[in-house]
Amino acid sequence: MSKIEVDTTRLPLLLHELRLPAIARLWPEFAGRSDKEGWPAARLLSALAELEMAERGRRRMARNLADAHLPPGKTMDNFDFSVVPMLSKARVTALAAGDTWLNNATNLLLFGPPGTGKSHVATAIGRTLVENGYRVLFTRTTDLVQRLQQARQALQLEAAVAKLDKYHLLICDDISYVHKDHAETSVLFELIGARYEHRSLLITANQPFAEWDKVFPDQAMMIAAIDRLVHHSIICELNVESYRRRDALARKSPNSAASTKKAAASTSS
Repeated sequence: MSKIEVDTTRLPLLLHELRLPAIARLWPEFAGRSDKEGWPAARLLSALAELEMAERGRRRMARNLADAHLPPGKTMDNFDFSVVPMLSKARVTALAAGDTWLNNATNLLLFGPPGTGKSHVATAIGRTLVENGYRVLFTRTTDLVQRLQQARQALQLEAAVAKLDKYHLLICDDISYVHKDHAETSVLFELIGARYEHRSLLITANQPFAEWDKVFPDQAMMIAAIDRLVHHSIICELNVESYRRRDALARKSPNSAASTKKAAASTSS
């Protein structure tokens, strides 16, 4: 075997060409430790390879998190499960693992009045799924419908729907706010049909299925859409008082109490 000439001065350039930024940044430190501690060559190479893979994983997760467009500040840790007794943290944590229901293209449907935490729960699940390696997209349903309508007008609806296949989970927030318009709801129906038994949807809705005629003006389309959504689904109902209303009352109460106390003091004087 012919002798291989090694020019270590070219190593940074080679690592850059090979797109190994973590190794390019860390190899001098690890090479120094290797020389000092007498590591076998395989150990040094393995350590650098592991660091490169970990760095790639972090960069991938950062890209996927940015691409998910999740609302900021809504996590599992800052959701108050005590005010939603019908939804346990253990169950949501299990859903956030995603390994079973996403692999089976199961849908997750969250129902409840406005302000009960549906969007927060959906965002928290989506964020954890991204951290676990899944691709997620969060969108208001009205925004998504408008984009799909534009694609239809450009004769690119099929391509636009197919492009969404890269997401393991598509979170459609506030489906109830879609206008009662056949053009809008028909593209939404096509999306539901395209992902049926293929990819998962997470849908939040203020109205129960019985009131979805406000979303789908065509009765047959409404029945078919609901049928596809519930065939493989997990349904969670958050039927509690609006937390936004509770917060408003909590903020108001101390002020009211202070005003009452001040008025009483004025009267007594």
